[in-house]
Parts: sequence; structure tokens; C-alpha cells
Amino acid sequence: MEEQMKVGIADYKIGKDPQKIITLGLGSCVGIALYDRVKKVGGLSHIMLPDSTVFNKEVKAEKFADLAIPKMIMELYGGSIQTRNLVAKIAGGASMFNFPDKKMTSDIGKRNVEAVEKILQDLGIPILGSHTGGSIGRTMIVDLSDFNVDIRTASKSIVVL
Repeated sequence: MEEQMKVGIADYKIGKDPQKIITLGLGSCVGIALYDRVKKVGGLSHIMLPDSTVFNKEVKAEKFADLAIPKMIMELYGGSIQTRNLVAKIAGGASMFNFPDKKMTSDIGKRNVEAVEKILQDLGIPILGSHTGGSIGRTMIVDLSDFNVDIRTASKSIVVL
């Protein structure tokens, strides 16, 4: 029987072959799956916001792309940031709300995707697959045996990254 770990909003989980990691409810949030192809270990993060630096008080690192991704990598490798064997797949970043006044929307989904892409690029981690944007929620299921990632949408379609 396969083991499946659930990742909540503003959280991440680390696992290894043959585990699967799942996160539900990716609207404007972004799911970031990282995988070490050699060790067959990986993680899945469910971030809510792109950047922690605009907040003055203490923040939960797992909520922000700029903090969650490095923290997840450090946990994967026992306290150091190694990226040589890492690859990524991302999903989410939808525009979930349509306001009549365009000034009211900051398109947080798009900003989340852009932040995740930039952080991964800066760390030298290639993105092998992406299912982002649009206006529909997603569920992301990461198989740590082969890094297949199933994306299920609210319209019941399934995409394999």
C-alpha cells in the first residue's frame, strides 16, 4: 500500500520513494514540487504569497515563496542548499476572483508564479513542467518514485507533468 502525505496551505512535506505527496486547493497559491533524481527524494510546498519582505512582523516561512523554497531544500539536504540534482514542477497561480474594478485585483496568482519561477531560476533548478494560470483550482499529486505529477482540476480533467 502506497503512503500518501498531505500538504496543507502554507506548509510543505518531504518524502522519498515510494511515497506520494498531495496538496489540495491550489487557487492563487502555487505548489512547488522539488525532486532529486539521484536520491529519489523530494518535497512539495504550498505557498500563498510571493514575498515575505513586505511584512514587518515575524512570518511563517512556509507561507512565502522566497522563504519556503530554500527552507524545503535545506531540510531535503540536512541543512545545506544543494541544487545540482534538483528539478521542479509547479502548478497553481490561478486568478480566482474577477473584480469589476481592475484596480482592486493585484493578480496574486500571477505574482506567485513569477516569484517561484525567479527563485528556482536563481537557484539553478530547472522547471520540467508547469500548469499555471487560468481561473480554476487544482490538486497536485507528486509521485516520488518517478516524479510524475498529476494535476487534477475542478473540472475533473487530469494533466500529467
